[in-house]
This record gives sequence, C-alpha cells and structure tokens, in this order.
Amino acid sequence: MALRVPLGIDDFRKLRESGLEYVDKTHLIRELIDKEGVEVVLLPRPRRFGKTLNLSMLRWFFEKRQEDLSGLFEGLSVWEPESAIARTSSGIPSST
Repeated sequence: MALRVPLGIDDFRKLRESGLEYVDKTHLIRELIDKEGVEVVLLPRPRRFGKTLNLSMLRWFFEKRQEDLSGLFEGLSVWEPESAIARTSSGIPSST
C-alpha cells in the first residue's frame, strides 16, 4: 500500500481527518506543559521542517472549543493511556 503523503497541508486537523501520514511530534506538547515558569517558547527549525504544522497542532490541542477534538490526538504519544494530559477534557491538565 502506498503512503499517503500530505504535500502542502499545514493544518493538523485536516491532515489527521484525511488519514494522511504524520510523523508524531506531539511529545512537544508534553514538553511545553512540563516546563515550569516558562513565559515564552522559541521554536527555531530549518526551512521545510514543519513549523506551521507544529503550531497548528498546538492550536488544535490547546484552543477551547465546544466540539470534542480528542480524536485528532488518539494514537499519538501525547494521548498515551498513562498520560495525565489525555485524561483531561480540554487537553490542559487541571490543578485537581
């Protein structure tokens, strides 16, 4: 079976809902949440390295919406069963 490579797609939701190939970079979400006291995050990457797609992934994970977007992250590293992040409704860990 041929790989369905997402050429020119920079929207995480569109990529995941289309069932296209995706190199899992959701560990970035866990790294951002686990860093305490960080106010600004710089994400330098070379050209064509997925900066826009990574920002889109972060947007779909952290943005509050009425619809359930957990399906976008199922099967990815941030959504592993032992992850406290996966057990929250919005993706952001609660203090309780």
